[in-house]
Amino acid sequence: GLHVDLSISGCSDSDGEMMYSLDGEELWFADFINHRGVEPMPSFIDHVSYREGTYEQAVANQQICRSNLKNSRVGMKDIPLEN
Repeated sequence: GLHVDLSISGCSDSDGEMMYSLDGEELWFADFINHRGVEPMPSFIDHVSYREGTYEQAVANQQICRSNLKNSRVGMKDIPLEN
């Protein structure tokens, strides 16, 4: 059958999110406060693991996201709210 695979990535000046899910079940998320990746699956199922470096990639993506956010603010600074 068909499955729904989803990844969410986003940031703000003070927070960020990176998460992977399959069929509505969270498989992995980045815990930026405790500096680690979390696989919140129960122990009684076949465990799906993400490769080493997934958390470090999420941290790098957050830096890129914040840089893009800053660039967007600079680029949109003088654009009028209405044309």
